[in-house]
Amino acid sequence: MFGKLPQVIAGAAFALGFSTFGLLHAAPDPNFHIYIAYGQSNMGGTADAQSADKAEHPRFKIFATQKCSGKGRNTLGEVYPAVPSLFNCGNTISIADWFGRTMADSMPDVTIGIIPVAIGGASIKAFDKDQYASYLASAESWLQNYTKEYASDGNVYKTIVDIAKKAQEVGVIKGFIFHQGETDGGYSDWPKIVKKTRDDILTALNMSSDTVPFVAGELLRSGCCYSDRVSKLPNTMDNTYYASSEGLGGNGVDRYHFNHDAYVTFGKRYAEQMLKAVNRAPIEPVPQQPFKGTAFEIPGKIEAEDFDIPGVGSGNDSYKENDSEDHGKSNYREGTGVDIYEKATGYVVGYNQEGEWLEYSVNVKEAGKYHLYASVASANETSSFQMSLDGKNITDVISVPKNEGEDNYDDYSNVRATVELPTGEHILRFTVTGSWMDVDYFMFEPQGACLEEPCTPSAIAKFETLTKTENYRIFDMNGSYLGMVRATGMQELSSSTKALVRHGGLLIAKTAAGKTLRLKIAK
Repeated sequence: MFGKLPQVIAGAAFALGFSTFGLLHAAPDPNFHIYIAYGQSNMGGTADAQSADKAEHPRFKIFATQKCSGKGRNTLGEVYPAVPSLFNCGNTISIADWFGRTMADSMPDVTIGIIPVAIGGASIKAFDKDQYASYLASAESWLQNYTKEYASDGNVYKTIVDIAKKAQEVGVIKGFIFHQGETDGGYSDWPKIVKKTRDDILTALNMSSDTVPFVAGELLRSGCCYSDRVSKLPNTMDNTYYASSEGLGGNGVDRYHFNHDAYVTFGKRYAEQMLKAVNRAPIEPVPQQPFKGTAFEIPGKIEAEDFDIPGVGSGNDSYKENDSEDHGKSNYREGTGVDIYEKATGYVVGYNQEGEWLEYSVNVKEAGKYHLYASVASANETSSFQMSLDGKNITDVISVPKNEGEDNYDDYSNVRATVELPTGEHILRFTVTGSWMDVDYFMFEPQGACLEEPCTPSAIAKFETLTKTENYRIFDMNGSYLGMVRATGMQELSSSTKALVRHGGLLIAKTAAGKTLRLKIAK
């Protein structure tokens, strides 16, 4: 339900939770699985993130190891959404991105956390608590500066341990993912020092390698530095697995780094190995599905509460809800947390907050320009929303007028836009850009239909002249029969039909002879 009170409540709750953390702090959540991810530049990632990489997964998090104010990560050791970049403040994806997403999708009862530390161009010595100081003392200044992004004194081992100890307060360290070695091609002690870095971290955390798997990834096979050293690590390290780099492409710029698609595939391969280690089989991805079995047809009406059923795998979520409490308490779509209210006229989605979204499978019958009309209500002056299709915005931000009452939904003519849609099946998304509004439904009509201008009886009369008394069967735009009225003339038909309409809307009136009229019934 819209309103200004929730903002006050939310602010107070945040202040309370923050100031009394010690009192409210609970035991570690056994279903919060945390993985330490470390290595050099391929672990950090060098390929630009794409839209699918940026979609926030509700059960994939990171523990901040760098401050990135532009991404809202301002406190070291705190938990944040795992969105690119995980290892720096830029816009690149890494092995860890799709490792984490795949792990979360394969274990629906689990949240995945990553502790990310990657130093481009660094030897394994940079992670050894007994060698890092002497190694960095003779290193190039750029490498020293890179290391200082994680630790001002260069001790990244301590950074990993300190953040991991904080992580143990809220979850369980479940394993390591590791990618490093391009710099150490001629270093014969490399396998031994890799094992030492892992063992030193585990000792500091009072853990054993017996219960904490370690997954390493092979180097780029078409690059400069590939060998069988990584695939042989399980021969010298207990509870260790490797992810193959076979068939993965390079970036075409240098001889070290993978391309975007390779990072995605590689992350999934890491996850496959980790799932094998913890005896969990990957789940076959299932796409999101229409709530009522078939996609909404356009032109036509879309009920806001009938958003898609989420899928499984590859982040196939069909909605985002900022809090888990169902403020609507209607029991419709129970378990989603989406705030659905039941009213005398039907269901509406309320309490909408900025950043929340709902998705709908739609089938556009014919490509072209359409009028989009939204039935919305708000008691605020700053409520707004935006619509997108397959991830691409099809409208600007649309303001919702303040209308003095929760049941006073705005007329179509006040909240509308013209959009161009391609034919076929698509995913339509409604995104809240300004908080505290309710939404009942959306309507798409071809451009040039009666609703191109506010559809009044006089406007319709330009197309049809009614002079005799007839019976009219009334249908909504989904084809549902609403009832029958008997009327003479357009004014009488419009007036007689009001009793059949939920908030006002577009109707189809058919005579017994089959004549079809479109008319708009005002509230």
